[in-house]
Amino acid sequence: MRSCPVCQAANGETDDFCGNCASYLGWSEPSAAPAARTGEPPATPSAEVAGPTATPPAGPAKPPGPVSPTEPAPEDRATPAPTAPAPAPYDRGGTAGPDTPAGDPVVPVQPAKPVARRPVVRPVPVTEPSGGGPPCPSCGTPNLPERRFCRRCAARLTPPRHVVALPWWRTRWPFRRRVRGGSGQGLRRLLAVLVVIALAVAGFLLVPAGRALFEDTRDKLGKAAEVGPAAVTASAEVPGHPAAQAADGLSNRYWGAPGLGDSVSFTFGAPFRLVALVVHTGTSAKPEDFRHQARPVRVDLVVASADGKVHSTALTFNDKPGPQTVRLGVSDAVKATLVVRAAAGLEPGRHIALAEVEFFKRT
Repeated sequence: MRSCPVCQAANGETDDFCGNCASYLGWSEPSAAPAARTGEPPATPSAEVAGPTATPPAGPAKPPGPVSPTEPAPEDRATPAPTAPAPAPYDRGGTAGPDTPAGDPVVPVQPAKPVARRPVVRPVPVTEPSGGGPPCPSCGTPNLPERRFCRRCAARLTPPRHVVALPWWRTRWPFRRRVRGGSGQGLRRLLAVLVVIALAVAGFLLVPAGRALFEDTRDKLGKAAEVGPAAVTASAEVPGHPAAQAADGLSNRYWGAPGLGDSVSFTFGAPFRLVALVVHTGTSAKPEDFRHQARPVRVDLVVASADGKVHSTALTFNDKPGPQTVRLGVSDAVKATLVVRAAAGLEPGRHIALAEVEFFKRT
């Protein structure tokens, strides 16, 4: 087994990269013994002695000869142990004494620094896959399931998951994702339902208002044209002053109403957008003839649309001669009715005079 030099993880003998940290294992080969690198013979252990070992005196070597049966073998003969000479006296200066034989001088040396021993890592045996492990996506080499990097090319065996970016609305409260799974889902769903309901209610309420605003803008920006009624009728009229004279285009002739509560109706041949109403009160537009009869100062305008809807508006007029314009905005108008509610100068023997009514549509 081979140990990773970085994380000390166990790897196979044929692995080139560590399966845990992807470090290169080529530099973690077991080093040879110092003796093998230098070529020196290995040292043999010897017993410690008090001093230097004495060497036997040099002499002529005795050739080996036959060993007699009664004479012990040379290996069995007791050899007297050599006597170690007494150490030579030295002075404090480190030089040899007078009895010291001549030789190299002895100098003081510093003691060696102790080096702590490195712990020995015992790798756990790992069985290499025999073609059954997941192959490397880069080189196809089979690897053990627990390895994160390929043992041949150090490619990552488990690629990182691709995180899909959230849409912008998921990053805003209250729709942003919580850290805890499932936290706040009920609140987000409730808020989403409330938002949908609020939009539906707002659409139901604001669509008519928005349409009215759009049509009013078109009324102000567009042009207006006069439209004449197809028929004019009245609930009551004074002899000689029929209802038709209120829409004949002349301001010196008028419709005469006997009293309050009487009404005059104008019917149109086709629906149109009623944008304005011009009313002339009194008997004539001339100031000297204006006050000969009573004048309406407050009436109710009731406009019926083609879809059956009825729009009612209270109008107030000034008691003076001349045209008075009223801005309106009613779509698909087909009929308009004026009901007299109040009159100025109404006395016994006098009736109410309405000189002219003009209608304008959007073009």
